[in-house]
Amino acid sequence: MKKRIGITFTTTNSKYYWSWFTAADLQNIELLELSFQKHNEEDFSLCHGFILTGGVDIHPSFYGGPTEYDNNPVEFQKDRDKFEEKIFRYSQANKKPLLGLCRGLQLVNVLQGGKLVQDLGVTANKKHRSHNNVDQQHEIRIAKDSLLFEITGSDVGTVNSAHHQVVDPDAIGENLKVNAWAATEVNIIEGLEFKDKTDRAFMLCVQWHPERMKDQQNPFSKNIKNSFLESVKSLP
Repeated sequence: MKKRIGITFTTTNSKYYWSWFTAADLQNIELLELSFQKHNEEDFSLCHGFILTGGVDIHPSFYGGPTEYDNNPVEFQKDRDKFEEKIFRYSQANKKPLLGLCRGLQLVNVLQGGKLVQDLGVTANKKHRSHNNVDQQHEIRIAKDSLLFEITGSDVGTVNSAHHQVVDPDAIGENLKVNAWAATEVNIIEGLEFKDKTDRAFMLCVQWHPERMKDQQNPFSKNIKNSFLESVKSLP
């Protein structure tokens, strides 16, 4: 029987999450949309793994921040935040693999009690925020004592970038450890995973977008996808 991966619906660049999976991947996997607009919580139980996708900023009430800040969205999607919180809680309660991408990383941090830097500022945004819907590129460094290093086999790499918020390095969520940073900016966190992985399923969060990297053979795309798939397939 095929295993199912629940992919959260986003109003921005949603097609890339689906096209990331090749025909070969889908021989043993089915993809299922989980949408805050449809409120299809009943489908959580059909899923063997989950992907929290990118999109609009998380509502600041989740981490006690002001609603007005540089580059804040015209509208937040608080219903989405609440819906995806339920997915995260479900995945952890039922020990299901979870992959958090960009916004997904930030959501996991705040749901674990952490906070966000609400805007990187003009200088850093030139390097990290997408311009005219084109991702930036920059180098990252990876902690050698991490799941991310184990997956990619490298302590440095080049990734794409399309964000203006980051995890607050002074307010990292409970039981989370940083596994990657921007190569030239030690305060910009690029990845998270559980510190204590005892009795927990696969959980990896990255600030970049592996689903739409130009080079899909890049280990920071391919290896992440394959490791997540293997974790899903290994479930009974």
